[in-house]
Amino acid sequence: MPSFSNPILSSLPHLTFVSALDIFVAAIIIYQFLMAVRGRRAAHVLAGLLTVFAAYGLVSYFGLELIRAGLSALAPYAPFALIVLFQSEIRRVLARIGGGRWISVGGRLQKREFTEELVLALAQLHQQKVGALVVLERDIGLRSFIETGVLMEAVLSRDLVLTIFHPGSALHDGAVIVQGDRIAAAACFLPLTVKPALARQLGTRHRAAIGITEETDCLALIVSEETGRISVAAYGEIEIDVSQERLEQRINEHLIQRKSAYPRQPDRGWREDRHLEREAARDARVD
Repeated sequence: MPSFSNPILSSLPHLTFVSALDIFVAAIIIYQFLMAVRGRRAAHVLAGLLTVFAAYGLVSYFGLELIRAGLSALAPYAPFALIVLFQSEIRRVLARIGGGRWISVGGRLQKREFTEELVLALAQLHQQKVGALVVLERDIGLRSFIETGVLMEAVLSRDLVLTIFHPGSALHDGAVIVQGDRIAAAACFLPLTVKPALARQLGTRHRAAIGITEETDCLALIVSEETGRISVAAYGEIEIDVSQERLEQRINEHLIQRKSAYPRQPDRGWREDRHLEREAARDARVD
């Protein structure tokens, strides 16, 4: 019987179990490192290093010996430079690998616990009519906004959220930015939306929530200081006076599903403006 084997495929090395395991482990390490530098200054450093490597390849290809010799002279010191530049990211990667939850059930339980803690905190702020603004980071990093506030790097809990937004707290004003299950910073400054209709009807806290969601894919949770109503902003749109069940649903959608979880409806804009005109005026001046 004639053989129809492809000569190109036959020339490739045979994939063994050890080789597959090697590729899998290397992919995990690279992924964890990229997650550690995402949204941080180290990402720009990494992009600069990749540019240098690309330039070295071009220099070698075109035969620019003087530049290639200079870059080659610096090559032995590259490992030490990488350790110095990425020391914090390396620690973060090792902490991820050492403390990661490898079972998907554990990850879901962690997300559920995070959601419950946040919802309970906002529900208590709603009952006490204490103003609050919480921003949940997603794919687009919020490092530039985090640096405007007070860095915390603390595990999110109901007591911590209530303490931050206590009226007597120095961190009460501004936004809390959450990365994963940790509060990255508090008292952060956010950009305000420039939509004329929203600017007339809403106060600073609500406009800041809409403004940050216009620039990034984050989810903003707002508690009105005057009425205690909870609102949710995402992708430049705001949903006012949501229930506790709806709040939990939006947080879960933000953590698990993609952007399609928030479909844009053709008639949503004018309905939202009418709703704002009827319902949001009381929230505006003090928030």
